[in-house]
Amino acid sequence: MRSVQPGSAPWWPPRWPRWLRDAGSVLLSVLSVALVVVALTAPTSLEELGPTAFLRLPVEALLLVALVLLAPARPAWLRAALAVTAGVVMGVTTVFKLLDIGFAEALNRPFDPLIDWRYAGSLAETVRDSFGPRLGTVLVVGGGVAVVALLVLLPLAVLRVARVASRHRAVALPAMAALTVLWLMLTLLDVRGPAGPIASHDTASYVKGQVARVPGELADRREFRVASRSDPLRDVPGEDLLAGLRGKDVLIVFVESLGRVALEDPELSPRVTYTMDAGTRQLEDAGFGSRSAYLTSPTFGALSWLAHATLQSGLWVDSQPKYDALVTSPRLTLTRLFGRAGWRTVASVPANNRDWPQGEFYDFDHVYDSRNVGYEGPRFGYPTMPDQYTLDAFQRLELAPRPRRPVMAEIDLITSHAPWSRVPHLIDQADVGDGSVFDGMPQTLPSEADIWPDHERVRRAYFDAVTYSLRAFLRFVTTYGDDDLVVVMLGDHQPATIVSGSDAGYDVPVAVVARDPAVLDRISGWDWDAGLRPEPDAAVWRMDAFRDRFVAAYAGGSHNGDRPTGPR
Repeated sequence: MRSVQPGSAPWWPPRWPRWLRDAGSVLLSVLSVALVVVALTAPTSLEELGPTAFLRLPVEALLLVALVLLAPARPAWLRAALAVTAGVVMGVTTVFKLLDIGFAEALNRPFDPLIDWRYAGSLAETVRDSFGPRLGTVLVVGGGVAVVALLVLLPLAVLRVARVASRHRAVALPAMAALTVLWLMLTLLDVRGPAGPIASHDTASYVKGQVARVPGELADRREFRVASRSDPLRDVPGEDLLAGLRGKDVLIVFVESLGRVALEDPELSPRVTYTMDAGTRQLEDAGFGSRSAYLTSPTFGALSWLAHATLQSGLWVDSQPKYDALVTSPRLTLTRLFGRAGWRTVASVPANNRDWPQGEFYDFDHVYDSRNVGYEGPRFGYPTMPDQYTLDAFQRLELAPRPRRPVMAEIDLITSHAPWSRVPHLIDQADVGDGSVFDGMPQTLPSEADIWPDHERVRRAYFDAVTYSLRAFLRFVTTYGDDDLVVVMLGDHQPATIVSGSDAGYDVPVAVVARDPAVLDRISGWDWDAGLRPEPDAAVWRMDAFRDRFVAAYAGGSHNGDRPTGPR
């Protein structure tokens, strides 16, 4: 180590020339001002994000500098405290704005600070499952670092701006007065640029809107809790429930991300509509009929469990707090109603790789997940197994054994889950086996790195994935379906806006498939379209209306099957 002689200058840090230090100080001040202005003028929509979005004069910046200049000089820490507090608020607001952009792209709604923090764990897990443990972890950690950086850098930037303004009061005060007059003139004249009014107060309006939303949401949750504890079907005896389906195996099959856009995109929908129309003909050749319409989902782009809970409970479950309230309530789900009426109830949730505590609310007799269906094949990105295997395993484990009670099941098909990479090929049904036949297939298929750099590739990958899931479903029904099979097939939500666009709506297709004509006769009053594919003007219900209408349609009637229902 180099020794330092008494009286000599330290060798580190180096003594930079004064002009260089002054230039660095000016540059740091300019960057601080720029960061503050960007934070105050940042939009909440990706469509508005661009250079012109920041060409505005934010009133919050004027108020901040004026507050610092007019604050008492003593105690010295007061100005610093004001600046840091303003910087923290600005940092939190900026993080919320960035989250708004992300949520708008994924879920077609803004970020809700009251509830959406609960999705952090699910988001991190989905990213790791979708992009692999290494890249997924890098993305999650990178996002966390960016948030922390904003929360640290913005207070430091505001503090520096405040100190510079205080140090140069003789220049800052007249400048603030002139800019304030300019802001008032721009406001009175309503001068606008490409991104809106030049004289802006977006951040103040944004914070006010966030605060104003809280009372309405809290009242909505209270109303939901009351509704979840008052069920009109609670006192209906089991023998009076779903009598029109006695002896039938009833499957509710959710096709992940199957939204209305899959049927109505002018460029890419033909591959899906062709599959549905050809599937209708295949079903007819096998003796099945079908009726279809649209349901409006409570969620968009993700959070599938909200849609599942809405369909099953007959309540509008559009947020995690409502879901949490529902699963601790006595509300009767379709699963519970079928169970009360004598069916064996089953769930097939191949995305799950751990215990599912909320499953107790649905009261399934058995839950199948990625750990207990005997799958010995490879993972396909986010999906733990191909949909073809999920359906084949359900046939082997539940429908094939004899004798047995009729089965009511919810089955989740997850190949069409984002990021829509590594979509498998259909194979001969007889070759599915334990899934080892799929070994090596994922490596031959487009990965996330191949798809996501290009917007059009993402869209095509989505339509490929949905087409595969529909074909797997049709293969299952036409291979294994009999006179006692009844299927409700539907989507859970629209895909993210990168596929759907920002004005796509929340509708998803739904179809009832059955070989017994009496089953479809029961819903003739619904005015649903014939076939798997609903027309653009087909009936549209809110998803929470399905439970009660379905139960009402099949209440009463005689037993048309020859299987024993048996006691529970």
